[in-house]
Amino acid sequence: MSDDRAFAQAVEAADLPGAIGVILDAGGTRYARAFGEAEAGSGRPMRVETPVQIASMTKAIVTVGAMQLVERGRLSLDAPIGALLPELAEPQVLTGFADDGAPQTRPAARAITLRHLLTHTAGLSYSFTRAETLRWFEHVGSPTMGARAGIVMPLLFDPGEAWEYGVGIDWAGQAIEAATGGSLGDYLAEHVLGPLRMHDTAFHRAPPPGAATVHARTPEGAWAAHPVWLNAGDFDMGGGGLTSTAPDYARFLRMVLSDGSLDGARILAPETLAEMRREQVAPLRAGYMGSAMPELAPPFDWFPEQHTGWGLSWLINPERTAEGRSPGSLAWAGIFNSFYWVDPTAGVAGLFVSQVSPFGHPGALDAFRALERMAYAA
Repeated sequence: MSDDRAFAQAVEAADLPGAIGVILDAGGTRYARAFGEAEAGSGRPMRVETPVQIASMTKAIVTVGAMQLVERGRLSLDAPIGALLPELAEPQVLTGFADDGAPQTRPAARAITLRHLLTHTAGLSYSFTRAETLRWFEHVGSPTMGARAGIVMPLLFDPGEAWEYGVGIDWAGQAIEAATGGSLGDYLAEHVLGPLRMHDTAFHRAPPPGAATVHARTPEGAWAAHPVWLNAGDFDMGGGGLTSTAPDYARFLRMVLSDGSLDGARILAPETLAEMRREQVAPLRAGYMGSAMPELAPPFDWFPEQHTGWGLSWLINPERTAEGRSPGSLAWAGIFNSFYWVDPTAGVAGLFVSQVSPFGHPGALDAFRALERMAYAA
């Protein structure tokens, strides 16, 4: 691996409490280094193996679980998902609000499918990205953090008509539970995490021992603990509830690079993984997130100059990036400023981990880009 001084300088310039960078290929980890503290001011160092909330990096793992069931005929990508999930059987599209604030809806033009859920084209959203959804929850009652009630909402458009980042993969996790009769966590442990030897990855209702703390800036500009635990509610949050470690997630990315298998464990058939990597939403453009709660996540667009697409759970860049990422690479992120990419063409992948809020921290993004540049300079 090439000199990591530029990456280390970018991490230092970002002034994050703690961070981790990992670069890997199908054969193993090429670079791994941790910086700073797991909790600011505690003296507890951030280590490469420190547990962290991976937030929406959960989505790719849950999608793999769903695609296993598609392979086995227990889920269908294109059948109406309402047969398994009655709450999605008669979807309603939000059309506005009455003078008294009551939401107004109409029946959706078509059924929601698992493919819609996995590609964020179902019409579902997040309350932190769309003001209409936030207003709807303000009318019906805002659920507590991590509650299943937080994924029950009207659609913003008819399924298949647009791309909107949202709770679709939370519902895909619920489909896994309906198809198997068990919990999402148990299914993943047996069929994905266990075979991949990701033994430090699980749904926890509270921080496990040694977990890093999420931080936010105080009014004075210092980092302080920001106690938020995404999976603290009443269900396994398939869209963002896993706790993991950088080495565990690196094993998952190696499986993606290796056409669905790792160290003798076959997780997906190569043709299934090829379908996950395929552009799914053209001619729609994917990847832009608006904001109704900038204190949590300001507007975000990873490659505003590109007509980015979407596979089954991840962003696809159609053009080479400034850092060297090949066209057709896969990427996404977690809301506490963790990011990953997988470049099947170049055979390289990596992840950057931090635990700070709000999302889109400029220094964290700069450090992630420096990590990418290092990977392609090797």
